[in-house]
Amino acid sequence: MRLLRSTDMALRVLMRLAVAGESSPTTREVAGDMGVPYTHTAKVVAELQHRGLLAARRGRGGGLTLTEAGRDASVGALVRALEGEGDVADCEGSIPCPLRSDCRLRGALRRAQEAFYAALDPFTVADMVAEPTGPLLLGLPAMRPPT
Repeated sequence: MRLLRSTDMALRVLMRLAVAGESSPTTREVAGDMGVPYTHTAKVVAELQHRGLLAARRGRGGGLTLTEAGRDASVGALVRALEGEGDVADCEGSIPCPLRSDCRLRGALRRAQEAFYAALDPFTVADMVAEPTGPLLLGLPAMRPPT
């Protein structure tokens, strides 16, 4: 299974904020730290703010902070929510699969997808920044986003 790019970015943004301490980096700074485009990061930040996982303050002295809900969020629950309800395989696509009515693969893929999420359920965002990841995040040089 492959995560959507926005889900991957959301997890990285939350992890970066989890190690920010008292500082409140801006969306632009987080995008630079993670080497991702600012415009995509801004969309992800807006979604995470809407979900109550981070707080954003505008203007002088503004920036992003991780909320307690964000720190304690289950990675599995986050990935489920951000990825949506879709199946791993698109059996009903523009050209529907002729096997879709009696296919055993579809059920097996659903179970595998749920096992993937279940494996992530016990981990929180805070868990993801334990050593060695947290110190690594703090030491990241600002990267230029890919063009």
